[in-house]
Amino acid sequence: QVQFVESGGGLVQPGGSLRLSCAASGFTFSSYAMSWYRQAPGKERELVAAVRSTGGRTNYYNSVKDRFTISRDNAKNTVYLQMHSLKPEDTAVYYCNAGWSGGIFDSWGQGTQVTVSS
Repeated sequence: QVQFVESGGGLVQPGGSLRLSCAASGFTFSSYAMSWYRQAPGKERELVAAVRSTGGRTNYYNSVKDRFTISRDNAKNTVYLQMHSLKPEDTAVYYCNAGWSGGIFDSWGQGTQVTVSS
C-alpha cells in the first residue's frame, strides 16, 4: 500500500536551517509530482511546495519562497525540503504526498515536527 515516511524535523532557532526527507513507497514514484504540506496547531493543512515528476519544475507557497527548496531523487523514491531562514511561523508538522496542488493519496504519513523557537 502507499506509504510516506517523513523525517528530519526538530527544534531550531529562528534563522536556522533544516532538511526534511520523505521516503515514499507503494506507487510508481517517478510518475508523480510530489509535494510538501504543513499543519500548524488549530490550522488546516496547507501546501508548502511541489515538484514535478522529473524535478524540472517547482512551485512554492508565497511565505516560503526564496527560503525553502524542494527536490527529489527518483532513484531513492525520496523527496526533500531544504529550509533556510526559518521563522517561528514555520512551526508545524510537515507531511508529503503525491500530487502538484493537492494530496492524491488518502494515506498520509505521521509527519515530522518542525519547531522554530529561541
